Amino acid sequence: MSLEGDHETTTVLNARVRVGALVGLGVAVMLGGAALLWQREPAWLVSAVAGGQLEVEGEAAGEPGPLQPGSVFRDCADTDPSGTVTCPEMVVIAPGTFQMGSPAFEETRHGNEGPQHEVSIAAPLAVGRFAVTFGEWDACVASGGCEAHRPADKGWGRGRRPVINVSWEDAHSYVAWLSQRTGQPYRLLSEAEWEYAARAGSGKARYWGNQAGHKIANCNGCGSAWDGKKTAPVGSFLPNRFGLFDMLGNVWQWVEDCYHAGYDGAPTDGSAWTSGRCGYRMMRGGSWFSNPSHLRSAYRGGSSSGYRGDDLGFRIARPVILESPP
Repeated sequence: MSLEGDHETTTVLNARVRVGALVGLGVAVMLGGAALLWQREPAWLVSAVAGGQLEVEGEAAGEPGPLQPGSVFRDCADTDPSGTVTCPEMVVIAPGTFQMGSPAFEETRHGNEGPQHEVSIAAPLAVGRFAVTFGEWDACVASGGCEAHRPADKGWGRGRRPVINVSWEDAHSYVAWLSQRTGQPYRLLSEAEWEYAARAGSGKARYWGNQAGHKIANCNGCGSAWDGKKTAPVGSFLPNRFGLFDMLGNVWQWVEDCYHAGYDGAPTDGSAWTSGRCGYRMMRGGSWFSNPSHLRSAYRGGSSSGYRGDDLGFRIARPVILESPP
């Protein structure tokens, strides 16, 4: 069930992305053999893509060293019988303050994106580098967790594709299992944390700029090979400044918050809004089935907490303590 009228359905440490070449005022990126120009975007976007998927370099997964903003780690390095690493990769993001919601002048803005307000994320946070994948979900099921729910993949493939057909309640069963597995307090992001992580310091409509662009994400009209057809493997597009992939497009992502039709009375400390219409929960980011106007950092969706859809997944988080390097 949709709560938005035009909403269509409802380790590696210190990893780095290979550097490509600057072209004029933009960045040229090879994606599936085609050159992509990022107009007037900063140097953090300079990157190269091979075979339609980002090449990522870094040290082998293992026990994380001193955690700093940008550190990439896993809380376990074991694998399931298929060879999939059980624990998702996490990226450390620093605390900060940002403007949540959209300004009145933002193109295709919806009323439920306001009023725009300042939110402070007071503590560092580790956020899933990717949406939770089928491989990670299936590892949970194989070990007796996740209520033995094996979601259908529609024939698109499992492994590195984001898990779909999981409800908000299913996502909670996964973080409960992962918390028990690792001894760490995993959870869903709050809506404010999600938007802070998605924006990655950008005040524009999208973390790459104001325009939807071409071949920058997977949506119904974004120009990718998967557009309007199916999910893409996670990591098929460039990350944002925080090193997080697919924060916009590919699959909607459940967040913790109860449904609210606007931000009047919303928490300003980054915590989840746990009062209101709690039989419905918020989801963010848009999907392979969304039109490009929904792939904005401020755009909000919501659905019944028990809803399962083929364009709906989730991303996880946990608190961290930053350490000084030796």
